[in-house]
Amino acid sequence: MTEAKPGTAPQPIFRKDYRRPDYTIDRVDLRFELGENFTTVHASLAVRRMHDTPAGAPLVLDGENLVLKRVAIDGRELPADHYVAGPTSLTIADPGAAFTLTTVVEIRPQDNLELSGLYRSSGNFCTQCEAEGFRRITYFLDRPDVMARYSVVVEADRARYPVLLANGNRVETGELDGGRHFARWDDPFPKPCYLFALVAGDLRCHDGEFVTRSGRTVRLEIWVEPDNIDRCAHALRSLQAAMRWDEDTFGREYDLDIYMIVAVSDFNMGAMENKGLNIFNAKYVLARPDTATDDDYDGIESVIAHEYFHNWTGNRVTCRDWFQLTLKEGLTVFRDRLFSADMGSPAVARIGDVLALRTNQFAEDSGPMAHPIRPESYIEMNNFYTTTVYEKGAEVIGMMRTLLGAAGFRRGMDLYFERHDGQAVTCDDFRAALADANGVDLEQFGRWYSQVGTPVVRARGDYDAAARAYTLTLEQAPPRGRDGGELLHIPVAVGLLGPDGPLALRLSEETAASGDTRVLELRERSRSFRFEDVPAAPVASLLRGFSAPVELEVERSDADLARLMAADPDEFSRWDAGQELARRVLLRLAGDVEAGRELALDREFVAACARILGDERFDGSLKALALTLPNERLLGQQQQVVAVDALHAARQFAVRALARALREPLLAVYKATAPQGPYRIERAEVDRRKLRNLALGYLVALGEPDLIRLAVEQFELSDNMTDSEAALACLIDHGGPERDSALARFHARWHKDPLVLDKWFALQAVSTHPDTLDRVLALADHPDFNLLNPNRARSLLGAFGLRNQHQFHRQDGRGHALVADKVLALDPHNPQVAARLVAAFNPWRRFDAARQQSMRAQLERIAAQPGLSKSVREIVDRALAPA
Repeated sequence: MTEAKPGTAPQPIFRKDYRRPDYTIDRVDLRFELGENFTTVHASLAVRRMHDTPAGAPLVLDGENLVLKRVAIDGRELPADHYVAGPTSLTIADPGAAFTLTTVVEIRPQDNLELSGLYRSSGNFCTQCEAEGFRRITYFLDRPDVMARYSVVVEADRARYPVLLANGNRVETGELDGGRHFARWDDPFPKPCYLFALVAGDLRCHDGEFVTRSGRTVRLEIWVEPDNIDRCAHALRSLQAAMRWDEDTFGREYDLDIYMIVAVSDFNMGAMENKGLNIFNAKYVLARPDTATDDDYDGIESVIAHEYFHNWTGNRVTCRDWFQLTLKEGLTVFRDRLFSADMGSPAVARIGDVLALRTNQFAEDSGPMAHPIRPESYIEMNNFYTTTVYEKGAEVIGMMRTLLGAAGFRRGMDLYFERHDGQAVTCDDFRAALADANGVDLEQFGRWYSQVGTPVVRARGDYDAAARAYTLTLEQAPPRGRDGGELLHIPVAVGLLGPDGPLALRLSEETAASGDTRVLELRERSRSFRFEDVPAAPVASLLRGFSAPVELEVERSDADLARLMAADPDEFSRWDAGQELARRVLLRLAGDVEAGRELALDREFVAACARILGDERFDGSLKALALTLPNERLLGQQQQVVAVDALHAARQFAVRALARALREPLLAVYKATAPQGPYRIERAEVDRRKLRNLALGYLVALGEPDLIRLAVEQFELSDNMTDSEAALACLIDHGGPERDSALARFHARWHKDPLVLDKWFALQAVSTHPDTLDRVLALADHPDFNLLNPNRARSLLGAFGLRNQHQFHRQDGRGHALVADKVLALDPHNPQVAARLVAAFNPWRRFDAARQQSMRAQLERIAAQPGLSKSVREIVDRALAPA
């Protein structure tokens, strides 16, 4: 990372400027003397000069916030004039061709509020080294293309830190003088330093085992704080399921003797895939029916699997440089999506993926932080752990699997691992392996890696009754607001629906087929596909399964969408048609609000919703998804200028109008789905709870005392967090004494449980009630609010700024001022979290003049702050840059 000189702006790093390091490191021996006032780190590095590096070239190691105590080469102390220790580096002139470098440094983990490098959390030591945290531990070549084998000794006070963990296999433990002890760990596989991990503390272990397909027994350990030992069973089951799935689906077997997970309370990310020692945000480990919702259980399963799958896609094969981040993250997100689909409902999983992509990544694509999945430059790498790199990256991987088929994709993955095990490689290397394994050309497809924004696909259908033929013309266009652009290779999954249902498809040319679906490959600017023997004018079902991350433009009537909702065999497309119809209805209502016209909900839309509620082909989760109206952020993306107040009024009206129209069937559903017995985390039970809580939400929106009482009773009597949280959310939106009583009772019961208390903050932050901003302002001063805890900051400020469009963008600007105040307060301590909060201001140009002025003023206030971090500076400068 290039450091800016005092008084100068940070300079970007460019992908085109990549060059191999002059030196590499083959072996790393570390010894940590953990202490209460400071920690001493002894490092012994086996270094060699690269063959093409000129003799005499200096060795430049990265280092930040280190106090250098000793430096030696091959056991000889270096005199002071042989090296330069600066604020961000250690430079040694002409160290030789191959040598052992020894350094001793002191660091202060207890003062490390950035939570990058080695820090203390709840009295325990832990690390976070991705992307560039290892340089805060010791001097090193802190870059992913330097892969070494590590041996680590951790020494600490036994009473305070009885558990000492690091990467690899535990090879030795023992006692030391003064009540101290040690543990030695050895990792036989080369890894980059960003995968280094260390944990020391007073922890408890929930253990298990897994027998690999080759017959090895792997010990599984989940380490948590003592009070949380009863919340680990689901995480262990999820890990075992992921290990078995990866063997069955991709042939990948785990390679060490032990696999460990540690849950910590203070963590900037969701989790980290350090080799053999995953460090997790406690949110993605701890679950018990009374503290975790169904969504929490699913999230834990997904994240546990994601970090495990990194063992091969990220650890054994890693990325050459940080521009290639999607190589490991996009690919591993795709793998965990396949796993989640296999563990539950493929349709529900896919709908959830696409809903998140459209809400978050499409917005990112249209804002000032838009970038390709493989960025061309960055100032602060932590800013590029984005939905584009992760979620859109996963979509790009999914398109290749769609084009190659499941078997072809597996062949490509096998070749990728065979070629590159133990290497740091590029996105192009991955794509080449898939292409070579299948004898196909993916050169044009590779443009997805450099494409910025969301492409547009336009579709037009023409039916020739005399010839009984239907011609579908597809055209690709650049993202909105962007000119030109190279032609992409876009898979468009298509089906046709006639008056009596799905039609058999006969094309004039061969395409990939799956049942009544054909995958059309759009490579040109425009291409027409002719379907033969079509008995009547069909309705085209386009982008089935969301086969490409594009915006679709096609003329379809409300009646066409209703037909797709009723008869499309593709469950995702049925949901998507319903969402498109709902978007139209809500946007028309928003127009009526702005024009001052009387509001009325479209009768056909109400009838369509009633049909879904009674449709036995939908399970409870699918019904809940289909009957949930598009959120205000998604609706705003459809407008040139986001009509904040009109969209909110329209959606609130639609919720109440739909509830009035369907009051009796909703009430019948609520009563029919009452729990029969204690909580069970089973798919049928999850479906039941999803539908019941959706019905409760609509019913409480009517504000009738007897319906409010349903929520109060559910809150009071529920034996699980899913139903308790859903009832509390309804009461918060309703307001009144019922809300205040429920919030007080929830807080009284759970105020000592950090993860549950995060829910208490978040539910209030996203509420639709008119007094939400005042409540959030008060909560920001609440004794239980801790700005320096990432989960707590996200639960209140992140939820408010990024999810509550109406309240954050209030006309008076107080919501903007609140978040800006907290960004400025947090930035000196934790720039990563501050940068994520400030991203709420990115779309400021899409709002009306008054709101633009308010947000711009806050961005300029943040930009003027002396000593602003690179993380926040980069985002604010890009937001303020001329459009």
